[in-house]
Amino acid sequence: MSEERALVAHQFETAAQQRSAATLGMWVFLATEVLFFGGMLMAYTVYRVMDGAAFARASHAQNILLGGINTAVLLTSSLTMALGVHAAQEGRRRRSVLMLSATMVLGALFLGIKAVEYSQKFAEHLVPGVDFRYAGPDAGAAQIYFILYFLLTGFHAIHLTIGIGVLAVIAFSAARGRYTSAYSTPVEVAGLYWHFVDIVWIFLYPLIYLIQVYR
Repeated sequence: MSEERALVAHQFETAAQQRSAATLGMWVFLATEVLFFGGMLMAYTVYRVMDGAAFARASHAQNILLGGINTAVLLTSSLTMALGVHAAQEGRRRRSVLMLSATMVLGALFLGIKAVEYSQKFAEHLVPGVDFRYAGPDAGAAQIYFILYFLLTGFHAIHLTIGIGVLAVIAFSAARGRYTSAYSTPVEVAGLYWHFVDIVWIFLYPLIYLIQVYR
């Protein structure tokens, strides 16, 4: 039995068929994720149209610098993820593990910076609830802004945490020589998920942080 055939699950006839099924499955899953985040983004858009000026004033509490750094961090992680997938496809085990590990480190760095931002919001009493304090006008609209902020960025952080866990398993398997040029489907599928999470942030950053320029 060839190496490629040995890696094909019994329900598939060829490795190509198995790869196509796995890729299709991930795209279907990502489609449901688009609907998930799309619903929250729609809610954000509706409230922003209704209270655009109030949302803009509330967004001044955001740290554009930290948000910008996190954007750069995630874009870099997309690069290392792509390099890790490419290395796996070429059967370059050490380089693949290195790039996957770098991606996880960058993801953890993003979460660390986000934790700093969250701690600032707690210190400034900008977490929606009984202890919410907002000095500016339209406190009700401002609280809606922060509710949506924590929902969107919180669920994004959860998805990123899941991605780091998945990459940890993938990197461990790669280090053991599980993936070769004949079989790198799990790495490729994990890459699709990671890029999706990064794309979500590309939408969140301007909507949540750069709204400060509203006039």
